[in-house]
Amino acid sequence: MSTEAPILKLANVESAYGPIRAIRGVSLEVARGEIATVLGSNGAGKTTILKTISGIIDPRRGSIDFKGEPITARDPATIVQRGLSHVPEGREVFPLLSVRDNLLMGAYTRRDRDQVARDIETVYGYFPILKERATQDAGLLSGGQQQLLSISRAIMAAPELILLDEPSLGLSPRLTKEIFEIVVRINRERGTSMLLVEQNANMALNAADFGYVLENGRIVMEDTCAVLREKEDIKEFYLGMKEEGARGERRWKKKKTWR
Repeated sequence: MSTEAPILKLANVESAYGPIRAIRGVSLEVARGEIATVLGSNGAGKTTILKTISGIIDPRRGSIDFKGEPITARDPATIVQRGLSHVPEGREVFPLLSVRDNLLMGAYTRRDRDQVARDIETVYGYFPILKERATQDAGLLSGGQQQLLSISRAIMAAPELILLDEPSLGLSPRLTKEIFEIVVRINRERGTSMLLVEQNANMALNAADFGYVLENGRIVMEDTCAVLREKEDIKEFYLGMKEEGARGERRWKKKKTWR
């Protein structure tokens, strides 16, 4: 990771739902201008990490720093104003508002109206279908289009860091590929840092710079994504591949029992 101070740092964070501890002593960082990803099975605690960062859940222990300042257990609106946007799982849009009005809701904390107008056009450039449906109620969009709108609304806040929770959930392979291409493009063109939680480990590891593996609420592995992609247990359990040996040869084939 970069030697520059990270834009986001979690230190020994623990969060729970009642008596059930969902994450246990999680420590991770997101470098400025980079994409970090958290891999893990369903129920590992990935979504809880994002909810704790954005203030939806208050941690029981540990600290969270954003841009070098503590945001632990702060009000979500305050965290948004500081430059952090959260795209939650489930394509949450305002169904009775138009696509354009949904985008404007993403910019409600901003006062630079001229730049807001330019950013709307930038978003339309990323996702032309949203321009075509600009006056249509968001609730009438397809699931994939609502996901595009949810991501675009987060961009409209002009954040320095975006939390992305399962952006490919329920989407076709074609749309998943399109979304990840745009995520990388936003990161490269705008310098927006990102923390990505994603079941599609292959897409996540190819898009991100640094990765963490979460099991039962704990970080059990961390490294650059280039290194993680070559680790045998990552290949087997997260990329759906297993090793088969024949006279010392190493051959990888699709494993049909995962995902």
